[in-house]
Amino acid sequence: MSEDTSLTPQHKIGSGFGPRSTAAEVVAGLDLSGKTAVVTGGYSGLGLETVRALSSAGARVMVPARRPDHARKVLAEAGLDGVRVTGLDLAELSSVREFAAGFLASDFLGDGGSLDILINNAAIMASPEQRVGPGWESQFATNHLGHFALTNLLWPALSAGEGARVVALSSTGHKLSPIRFDDINFDSGYDKWKAYGQAKTANALFAVQLDALGKQAGVRAFAVHPGGIMTELQRHLPREEMIASGWMDAEGNLNERFKTPAQGAATSVWAATSPLLAGKGGVYCEDCDIAEPTVPGTPEARVRGVDAHAVDRADAERLWQLSAELTGVNAFAAQTD
Repeated sequence: MSEDTSLTPQHKIGSGFGPRSTAAEVVAGLDLSGKTAVVTGGYSGLGLETVRALSSAGARVMVPARRPDHARKVLAEAGLDGVRVTGLDLAELSSVREFAAGFLASDFLGDGGSLDILINNAAIMASPEQRVGPGWESQFATNHLGHFALTNLLWPALSAGEGARVVALSSTGHKLSPIRFDDINFDSGYDKWKAYGQAKTANALFAVQLDALGKQAGVRAFAVHPGGIMTELQRHLPREEMIASGWMDAEGNLNERFKTPAQGAATSVWAATSPLLAGKGGVYCEDCDIAEPTVPGTPEARVRGVDAHAVDRADAERLWQLSAELTGVNAFAAQTD
């Protein structure tokens, strides 16, 4: 079978940025005036720095938040009180539908009605076992299914403009588990890290299939590993576990691999805005560049690169179909039936 030459190669392109680049450096010199952006979880950690960078370049930004009053307070304290905040709980499909309907009908989109940047940033990690909706495992439901439904429901706005980009936050956590199609909700026994790994693989595969379906309309999608960053994402982890994992020492000093939130947000912002990515998509990015495939068995295999199962095109299509069945949402029903 001949190789599909329309696919973006999963290899570095030499962006000029690196692991210590910040979100502000990535957007320096870019003019995003007239662009609209949505950043889920855009009021803490990476999300806040992502919003700060996009706003500094002139974009109008909306932050859907599970705690909107808290989000407004945080954004105002950060000097970002011009950012609009609306309620959204990704674990509840009714909330996702309500947000999307309100967004599409709002004046936020302007005359063109287009959404130029969607960054699916919000997440939970290694949380205690919890079921949401009709019994879905909460990490898969919140990190993947909620964003899957949100993106599909916002498709009219994404496809209304020219060159919209969708960024899905994955992580090296994807290396912990492929998609468990035979037990996606961990009914046979819960493992918080495998559940997180599955959710992060789902985020990466989502970008692969969204890009395949959306590029004809000019919408491109990217998965991003932001790097190791100490944020509220770690709220479910005991200090002892983080020390045992090598994330910090007994005195609380972070592993030298860890990034600041501003550095961690850089790859999301780069994927959403870089002119170097024009005409590209469906790839996994890290350190402000397209990532290389993982080389199994090497010392860096656990912390760098993308594993084959997270960019597998057949699994991406299969996951899309399953997600559409579970959520009842599919903007591309005619293309995927």
